[in-house]
Amino acid sequence: MSESRALKGDMTQGNPAKLILAFSVPLLFGNVLQQMYNMVDSIVVGNYVGTIALAAVGAGGPIIWMLVSLFMGIGNGASIIVSQYFGAGNLKKVSDTVDTIYTATIVGAIPLTIVGSCLAGPMLKLIRTPDDTFADARLYMIIVFIGVIFTMGYNMNSSIMQSLGDSRTPLLLLAISCVINIVLDLFLVIVVQMGVAGVALATIIAQAISWITGIFLINRRFTFIHVNVLKFGFDKELFRQIIRLGLPAGLQQMLFSFGTLTLQSLVNSYGSNFIAGFNGANKIDMFAFFPTQSFGMALTTYVGQNIGAGKLDRVKSGLKATLQMSIVTGLGAMAIVLLGGPTMMRLFSQDPEVIEAGMIYLRPVMYGYLLFAVQNTFLSVLRGAGDMVFPMITSILSLWLFRLPAAYLYTSLWGKEALFYCYGTGWLIGMIMSMIYYFRGGWKKKAVVSRTEDEPVPEEA
Repeated sequence: MSESRALKGDMTQGNPAKLILAFSVPLLFGNVLQQMYNMVDSIVVGNYVGTIALAAVGAGGPIIWMLVSLFMGIGNGASIIVSQYFGAGNLKKVSDTVDTIYTATIVGAIPLTIVGSCLAGPMLKLIRTPDDTFADARLYMIIVFIGVIFTMGYNMNSSIMQSLGDSRTPLLLLAISCVINIVLDLFLVIVVQMGVAGVALATIIAQAISWITGIFLINRRFTFIHVNVLKFGFDKELFRQIIRLGLPAGLQQMLFSFGTLTLQSLVNSYGSNFIAGFNGANKIDMFAFFPTQSFGMALTTYVGQNIGAGKLDRVKSGLKATLQMSIVTGLGAMAIVLLGGPTMMRLFSQDPEVIEAGMIYLRPVMYGYLLFAVQNTFLSVLRGAGDMVFPMITSILSLWLFRLPAAYLYTSLWGKEALFYCYGTGWLIGMIMSMIYYFRGGWKKKAVVSRTEDEPVPEEA
């Protein structure tokens, strides 16, 4: 392990709280940049094109994510394997895993582009997209799917570097992408007047540049990895492990996205103003969730490396530290959004109906924030350990058996103002399930990588 110990990013030694916090800070800034990236799209079209264009971008987004999420989940499975092999000191397997998932990603992007472009119209009709929004939403989706290889490659680079303990380089790549996207958004929408097509085109160009830059930085930063998109490498056994870990995560995200589409269909039934408010509020609430999500991503890498190094005792300390940080920051985020929500909504639209629609979403979601924070922390431990099936089961059950039925029940009883209390209902069930499963301890036996007897176990710092 001497070579990898010399690299920054080792989380198997040192204070767990400090390690997780230090790793999560760049992730947090990265998430903020990513959301600014997405917000600029909505702000530009909402203010310079109109409410219908804002609704179109909001309607197309969940469908794109649903179709892409299966592949993204498989990529997440690969990142778990990378972090465990890195923790175990097997750099050859790290390199082979990166080559394998890169090959699978590039090959998989081709059918995804075709299927996504063909299904754009039918899927928008399926979720009852209003007629005045349909054409723009379909155009937005087709352009994004044409450039989906750039999106997948860009996210793959970030996952690889984060699994190796590097959360700063992905932040740099995201900053580059964000600046390019903002400049192109303003130019293509305001100057060239391309509307939602300009927003979509700006997105894929920015991600293409960041993807190519990321490949260069990975090869330079991690000398034991050699990414070459023109020279494929593929290990069948590693791919089998990637599928075993990644497929549950991918199916979870895909089914979760399909559930989101079902909810989107209910939202769409209330018209373009309600869709626009929901879209804008989604951008705001993500800022509130970023600290907890960043801590969870850091914890997943931390757990993966420590399990790979055979240090199960450090997992509990990492869990406790992450819970404390998530709850404290969560309380602050709740206060900011609940008090400042109406002002924030004016970034997207000056229409009072759109602003109120956004607050109809933000209030109940923020009330349930801490439930999500606890659930996310426990599930992050399970993912880092290589147990991907139970998080999938938890997410699917809490969504399909509780959140969605609650959404339709609450609206039938109390109207659209009560719709989004369904989030807290789902999170409560998910939190209870994840805590029970964690304390039962079955996740401890799910590791993909185990240190062999002849491999040295580094002393604790």
